[in-house]
Amino acid sequence: MPGSQARCRTRDRNNVLNRPEFLSLNQPPRREQMAGEGREASRWPEQDCMQLNPSFRGIAINSLLAIDISLSKRLGMCVRPHGPGAPLRSMVTLLALSGHALPWLCGTLICLWRSNTLAGQEVLVNLLLALILDLMTVAGMQKLVKRRGPWDLPPGFLDYIAMDIYSFPAAHASRAVMVSKFLLNHLVLAVPLRILLYLWAFLVGVSRVLLGKHHLSDVGCGFALGFLHFNLMESVWLDSATCQTLISIGPAWFG
Repeated sequence: MPGSQARCRTRDRNNVLNRPEFLSLNQPPRREQMAGEGREASRWPEQDCMQLNPSFRGIAINSLLAIDISLSKRLGMCVRPHGPGAPLRSMVTLLALSGHALPWLCGTLICLWRSNTLAGQEVLVNLLLALILDLMTVAGMQKLVKRRGPWDLPPGFLDYIAMDIYSFPAAHASRAVMVSKFLLNHLVLAVPLRILLYLWAFLVGVSRVLLGKHHLSDVGCGFALGFLHFNLMESVWLDSATCQTLISIGPAWFG
């Protein structure tokens, strides 16, 4: 045994590849080294890793989200029946209900059924399509983002009907802005009524924050989305002949 070990040491010493200038040839390929390092890194959980140099953009976004959540929770005064906003809870709930999809869809259908003028029917058909567009777009974005509200409240029965299950974006805020812009653009209203419409749209969005259903950022994005829906419907406005065709097809579907 001692003789064989001595021979092995002599052979290693005489091996050319063991010289310092050729040591790199004895190392495993770099891919294998990286794979081995990856396996070692994968053994550690992600929470044990520390980001030593976070970007300014990441810090700013996280700070804004933290401020958004904190302010939204503080403004949720009407969440609890016995909270600080309990005296206003009924009025705030009624104001939020005025921006729900169900009253606007049903009201538009009833007005369309009772309308006798071509101009009125044209406006009502386009309003109905705008409401459907807003409903489906917001529901799809909420399903995609799946952001919970600041108080993580379970959706109610009316929320399930309108597919308003998640927090981002705020469906009531989007609908209120879209409807108010639509009515202001197609109805001749006095200045006080125009101001009241703007105020109503703003208060509908605020009511959802007071009830703890949405963050402030959800409502802000809802306002922007409602304005976008209004501009989109104005760009693809259906004329009177097309609206009459749709009205004539409607009873055939249910007949």
